[in-house]
Amino acid sequence: MKPIIYLFFILTTLLGAPTNHTEGVMVTVTLENVLNDQGEILAALHTEETFMKGAGVANFKTPAQKGAVSFTFEGVAPGTYAISVLHDLNSNQRMDFESNGMPGEPYGMSGNDMSMGPPTFDAVKFQVGTEDIHLRIRF
Repeated sequence: MKPIIYLFFILTTLLGAPTNHTEGVMVTVTLENVLNDQGEILAALHTEETFMKGAGVANFKTPAQKGAVSFTFEGVAPGTYAISVLHDLNSNQRMDFESNGMPGEPYGMSGNDMSMGPPTFDAVKFQVGTEDIHLRIRF
């Protein structure tokens, strides 16, 4: 009888063990209101240290597609982050500005803060814990 109990214990332990464990969570973003399929969509996941200073801790690029575009940052460790997204209409890998200093290409931020002036990390930050997250960002 004992060998059957041991066999049952081993089988339930093996069947209950995760087979494809990854560290961190998935942060999925749905970008709403892409107006056309011109250029590329560039997105970056930022910490406070990288915010508004260039590349993020994770980056994403895809051809633009009119309507909604979804993408995922995988393996994101718990912490405080912000996401910036740019519709790079001319595919020059940077934001272009009008002569008056205003952005010349559509952009969005986590938190959808579109106040006047450059966004601040505090206005667009969000927390990552142990559960996957889904955010919506609108141009």
